[in-house]
Amino acid sequence: MNSIPTEHIGSIPRPLELIEAYKKHVRGEISAQELDAIAMQATLDTIGKLEETGSPCIGDGEQRKFSSFASYYLHGATNIAPDGVEIVFTDSNQHRLTRRLPRLTGGGFRYQMSGDRFLAETLKHTTLPVKQAIISPAILSFLYPKIAIEGYSQNQFLRDVTREYTSEIQRCLELGAHKVQIDFTEGRLSLKLDPSGELLEGMIDMINSGLDGFSAEQRQKIGLHTCPGSDRDSTHSADVDYKYLLPTLFQANVGNFYIAMAVEPEPEKALRLIQTLLRPDIKVFIGVIDPIDPQIETPEQVRDRVLQAAQYIPVEQLGTTDDCGFSPFLDDDSTSRDTAFAKISARVQGTRMAAEILLG
Repeated sequence: MNSIPTEHIGSIPRPLELIEAYKKHVRGEISAQELDAIAMQATLDTIGKLEETGSPCIGDGEQRKFSSFASYYLHGATNIAPDGVEIVFTDSNQHRLTRRLPRLTGGGFRYQMSGDRFLAETLKHTTLPVKQAIISPAILSFLYPKIAIEGYSQNQFLRDVTREYTSEIQRCLELGAHKVQIDFTEGRLSLKLDPSGELLEGMIDMINSGLDGFSAEQRQKIGLHTCPGSDRDSTHSADVDYKYLLPTLFQANVGNFYIAMAVEPEPEKALRLIQTLLRPDIKVFIGVIDPIDPQIETPEQVRDRVLQAAQYIPVEQLGTTDDCGFSPFLDDDSTSRDTAFAKISARVQGTRMAAEILLG
């Protein structure tokens, strides 16, 4: 090995033209076909700009995950309502921002869109390895309402969720995904909802139940991402200490973990904990870029963060990433595309600089 792997998380800020097009589509002013055409142009531009950063592994920037990374699978669904579970974000000044998940109104549950469809299109437009991010089944469990749906039990819903999630991973692997990343931002948030940790344990059990049929070799291409949220320069759970999250998180039966670290006030404390949780069959991708900080990191800053992580994680098990996706909700214009690509370039360059020191 003569390099340290580096990968993006998922979202890239959408161009303003795409944001406006989605709003027009919601108002019925443009057709789905017109929206798709604009989103495809944004996708092609994103692929090209990611290639220009020198990234060894790319994606589509989730330009066609309409609404957000957390609800793309419901695009076009007719059995949902907008008044589901509320998630509260706060920024450094304690300003509040709320998002709502959809609420299921009827059965049965099926993905309307899935990651393999995005992956198949991206593979047509690049020769580089392509990573595909997908939603965690755990956050989908929040869609079921408190009052049971007649003729469609919560247990049946959860079985349907697990089936859809497993099938999505399988199809992505069959298409040749370099990695399939399960977005699990709700993991850290769950500890605010239930400090006992029982909710988190149940979420990891649900994630693992969908992975039972995959081989050890396939799991080396599957990863789990955790972060404290990233929405309009705000987070939902940055105040939750990693000591309550990581021991349970590392029970996931995946080969890769993507851990937000650039935003952590005490990264060495978290890295020491990770050191105690390592298994020989996993890689840990440490976040070296803060996507909600407007300041663009320098390659030297990234290099130093990698060198710090390498004091606790063997270099053969170490990778780098961004803490979270950039502007993962379609209407979030708080970070520019140029800033996101500049930060990614710094990650790629800084990781390469660290590898030269660590690997010669």
